[in-house]
Amino acid sequence: MYSFLKKTVSLFITKKMLFKMEPFLRKCYTINKQGSKHECVICGFQSKEWVLLENKDYLCPNCGSLSRDRRLWNIITTKYLKNSPFVLDFSPSRSLYRNWKKQKNIHYTATDLSGNFIADAKYDITSIDKEDNSFDLIICYHILEHIIDDKKAMSELYRVLKPNGTLLIQTPFKEGEIYEDYSITTEAERLKHFGQEDHVRIYSINGLKDRLQNVGFKIEILQFQKEDYFGFSDNEQLIIAKKE
Repeated sequence: MYSFLKKTVSLFITKKMLFKMEPFLRKCYTINKQGSKHECVICGFQSKEWVLLENKDYLCPNCGSLSRDRRLWNIITTKYLKNSPFVLDFSPSRSLYRNWKKQKNIHYTATDLSGNFIADAKYDITSIDKEDNSFDLIICYHILEHIIDDKKAMSELYRVLKPNGTLLIQTPFKEGEIYEDYSITTEAERLKHFGQEDHVRIYSINGLKDRLQNVGFKIEILQFQKEDYFGFSDNEQLIIAKKE
């Protein structure tokens, strides 16, 4: 229902206008949705149900966070918030951006080159305009599958991360080997082969691990199960990359 409402509205306004209007659409949709069955770890909203999206993900009816956003914030608050004074975040969701900006004594920089996300900077991930060893924590969620020269991007992430710093990284994953073909360049073909018009590959978890290790990272792979109360998805995988 919410996806249909959003699609209908998008027929009459620009993408930028829809981005600004989406909180209002959610507010309309959330009338009578308050309850105690679920709780969003990002905004604290308690609801009777999540908003089911077309891709079967669950949206918070209040702040608009996706399941991966909520899991990420839970990991950050339990493991990294107290010891990461300098943070770089690539194209964060609005809900995560708002929470980061509320944190005291943290120098948080959100960056987005496309202009589609709220950001403080416009860094090219393959040539980050920062000095070596600048950040304690880097968040790179659903970014590398868009980047043609991903190995250069990984080298840059390693360069700007401080020694003993952490990179949290996630992409869509498949079984087997990484699938990429640089001859596939049109939006229609990329949608057919990689699942989205602006994706250039599909990683396997081990394939991405190997590429990160090749630039110097020490890798830990985490896999999570579904948690319905907080709206965490099933079989979610996360790579924790450390610079020693």
